Amino acid sequence: MARKHKPEEIIAKLREAEIVLAQGGTVADACRRIGVTEQSYYRWHKEYGGLKMDQARRMKELEKENARLRRAVSDLTLDKLILQEAARGNF
Repeated sequence: MARKHKPEEIIAKLREAEIVLAQGGTVADACRRIGVTEQSYYRWHKEYGGLKMDQARRMKELEKENARLRRAVSDLTLDKLILQEAARGNF
């Protein structure tokens, strides 16, 4: 089963890969050194490239808060629809 990496670990591995690339290594060399596939490297680079550790933590916190707020809005919308149906007498 694949291991789920934390954002802090991903950023550290991307920085290590950047060092290998700056020294003239290839992407394949960098991926081998950090222990991930090229596909994972490119996906991580797309999502976390250029972020610092504290920014990644803040991003994850905001994603959790956003998911919590979406659930709250959907629950309230469902309650509102149920009350509207009850007010019309459509039981």
